[in-house]
Amino acid sequence: MTASDDRQGARRAVQTYARVAGLLLLVSIVAGGFGEGYAPSLLVHGEDAAATVAALQAQEPLFRLSFAAYLVEAACDITIAALFYILLSPFSRAFALLAAFFGILSTATYAFCELFYFGAPHLLASGGDYLATFTPGQIATLTLLSMKLFSYGAGLFLVFYGAGWIIRGWLMIRSGYLPSWLGVLMIIGGLGFVARTLTGVLAPNYASPIMLFLMGPGGVLLALWLLVLGVNQAKWDARIADR
Repeated sequence: MTASDDRQGARRAVQTYARVAGLLLLVSIVAGGFGEGYAPSLLVHGEDAAATVAALQAQEPLFRLSFAAYLVEAACDITIAALFYILLSPFSRAFALLAAFFGILSTATYAFCELFYFGAPHLLASGGDYLATFTPGQIATLTLLSMKLFSYGAGLFLVFYGAGWIIRGWLMIRSGYLPSWLGVLMIIGGLGFVARTLTGVLAPNYASPIMLFLMGPGGVLLALWLLVLGVNQAKWDARIADR
């Protein structure tokens, strides 16, 4: 296959890639909002270990569904990293690859933190001898600690997710075949994730989950744009021709 054939194939497939990326971005937003935000907020009761344990035991289906939602989100995010590499590499293959690496790293680190989330109820259900010396109150405390470690660890690594979208936003602005204003919104959203991590590390009193909502408007609008309009085909073709 010649280089000309490769370019022709890329031209034909780009709108499909864009629409799949838009669909997966919407699925990721919904699944992540449920699995990482809504469900844990119903299960973890502040510093009250007994109430947290009671919620986990009473709402086990919700807990398992929230973890399944995270798995869906993670699969979407990995695929999104690959698709945006394809969509943005005509402008800069190196920076598109860097954004993809940040995206995959953020998914991998969050997946590690999810071990503490999914493992917490197993402390309650385990009949192993290694917990025989613990009282029910101590096991409840360990369960809450596991959920807290999940939340704290996940917050520490949001910076990688934000960095990936900052780079993608910049590439969108410079590419010419995706709207610049969407690139600006994604940079703002990425900065919100970076700021959440940095304040959590350097100034915990100023860390707020509200910073994460900055990603919402850009993420939803970008997903809808890709689903409905895709990329500017003429400008994409011009970029491909210049490679």
